[in-house]
Amino acid sequence: MAACPIRWNSWLVLVLLVPALGQCARAQIDQVLPEIDVYHKLSSAVRFSFQAKETREGGAPTQAEIGPSLDFYLRPLVKLEKIAWFDLDDSKKRLLVLSLGYRYLPSPNSPPVNRVEPVATFHFPLKTRFLLSDRNRADLDWQSGKFTWRYRNLIQIERRLTIGSYHPAPYAAVEFFYQSQYSKWSDSAIYAGCMFPEGTLSLTLITSTRTILAQVQINN
Repeated sequence: MAACPIRWNSWLVLVLLVPALGQCARAQIDQVLPEIDVYHKLSSAVRFSFQAKETREGGAPTQAEIGPSLDFYLRPLVKLEKIAWFDLDDSKKRLLVLSLGYRYLPSPNSPPVNRVEPVATFHFPLKTRFLLSDRNRADLDWQSGKFTWRYRNLIQIERRLTIGSYHPAPYAAVEFFYQSQYSKWSDSAIYAGCMFPEGTLSLTLITSTRTILAQVQINN
């Protein structure tokens, strides 16, 4: 796919409004976090991916997150194919995507985290070519021999744009965190960002930026 130069002042940001969650103890505006994802299709139903990103999630300090995943998905859904026609991320055309990944999270002030990530993501077509994603993910973490886990539910809305022959995708999302060590829903976050695809359907590079608009600690 041909690509034209990206103009930073042409970014469009979708704003997702969400209701207040419980009793909020704190909220803050945070930095922009870069992310790079590389995808390679192994077959019509299996894909290898590699991710490198900067992350700050669930109230944790900013840190790097690096590692591979295997994605397994069903046949494309016709309505999703129409919405994701220009999307190089082939998984957006599938109703259900199952993934299993490994992530290495180094930290300058503490031992690294080794994480296994099982993920189930549902995609739903909306009117006016919007795409709604519901990602259900578990973080199974080992750090210095100690095991912890958390469940994360991310709801994201996006829309593919056309700028000449290029098709970036602004998005907005809200994510909820359930922490095993607290046995409760402990945090939530609101994001906005944009994805910039390059490559082909068989080998795809997607760079993206994400801004944390707010982080909220939930007191139950």
